Amino acid sequence: MMETLFPNVKWHIMWQATYDTIYMTVVSTAVTFVLGLLIGILLFLTSPNQIWANKIVHFLTGSLVNIFRSIPFIILIILLIPFTKFLLGTIRGVNAALPALIVGSAPFYARLVLIAFREVDKGVIEAARSMGANTFTIIWKVLIPESKPALISGITVTAVALVGYTAMAGIIGAGGLGNLAFLEGFQRSREDVTLMATILILIIVFVIQWIGDTITAKTDKR
Repeated sequence: MMETLFPNVKWHIMWQATYDTIYMTVVSTAVTFVLGLLIGILLFLTSPNQIWANKIVHFLTGSLVNIFRSIPFIILIILLIPFTKFLLGTIRGVNAALPALIVGSAPFYARLVLIAFREVDKGVIEAARSMGANTFTIIWKVLIPESKPALISGITVTAVALVGYTAMAGIIGAGGLGNLAFLEGFQRSREDVTLMATILILIIVFVIQWIGDTITAKTDKR
């Protein structure tokens, strides 16, 4: 049945491309979560009336975030080619796509982290400060727990965007379903290959969204 509907699909290649897409998404999402969280914490704590209030640091950090967040991903990949080649020695393959994926998504998630922290009740933060809580305690015992649903929802949105980024990265030889759809599907006029790659990308997106929504619902105590 599947061979009839998708006669040009080589399934072992399709499954390898699916694995490559999942690998790129999982690794880049994990690193993005850590970097984005750290940058978001810095943005929040250096903003006016906060513990580390510093206009210069806040402005510079915010400007860098806005710059990298505004560059179209396909252009960012090209701009980072020298850095990627210096770092990994190659610009092809799944690992070569990771620097661009992380640099492209971490600033985006950092903004979502900042928004999540701004929604935390200021009274809770002030109460913790009045009881002598240090900065580390406020971050890990107040900010992150109070904004956990928004943080999880934000990283879910970011992970979904990263699936799309991996497809674009595939066009320049990063591997994955995007690469397969472009080289084996589009360039060779094999519509069934493109269709199956698209279906698998949609399945990955739906699974990520379902996992994120489930965890968000369980952590939201409101």
